[in-house]
Amino acid sequence: MNYAALFTLSFTVALSGALTPGPLLAGVIYESSRRGFKSGPLMVAGHALAEAGMVFLIIFGAVGFIRNPLILKILAAAGSLILLVFGIKMLRAARTDPYAFSAAPGAARKNLIVSGMSISIANPYWSLWWLTAGLGIITASQCQGLQAIGVFFAGHILADLGWYSMVALAVSKGRKFMPAGFLKGLNIALALLLIGFSFGLFWTLFRIR
Repeated sequence: MNYAALFTLSFTVALSGALTPGPLLAGVIYESSRRGFKSGPLMVAGHALAEAGMVFLIIFGAVGFIRNPLILKILAAAGSLILLVFGIKMLRAARTDPYAFSAAPGAARKNLIVSGMSISIANPYWSLWWLTAGLGIITASQCQGLQAIGVFFAGHILADLGWYSMVALAVSKGRKFMPAGFLKGLNIALALLLIGFSFGLFWTLFRIR
């Protein structure tokens, strides 16, 4: 497979995943309504760090370790707790002024990157994708060397960056025309969605054998 085809495949597959509603989308919408457009790119930066770590683990053969049922249960438990904490924090913040945020600019940037990385790692569907489709594409790409893996990763991240940046732009610009009550209700709904994801992930603990 040439680089152009690999990039197109990676971009298309990643975009199809990004378009599916999940914790990261909820987080980007919520943060963009409070902190503006920068939330999208910064959370994708954290997401990219998590994905780079997963690619590293796949390349160096750590997938077998990750697939161990005990490790999967630990990851699911940690992910459930992370999503629950994020959801509760969002719910508390959403009940106050939806436009208020008191953190210093530097801390805000750092927290958004960490949030993007944490939410991605906590999402079980993200891990499942990398252990199946991602593993297959990287394994095939390794035959063409590290450059091919770089092309695959670039296509994957650019798809995420493009989509979530568009979402962040739409939300950050649209909030000027949203009534405070609507925005508050939206943020509460997103917080409850994350809490729901956390309980769903916790339930998977009993299904891992």
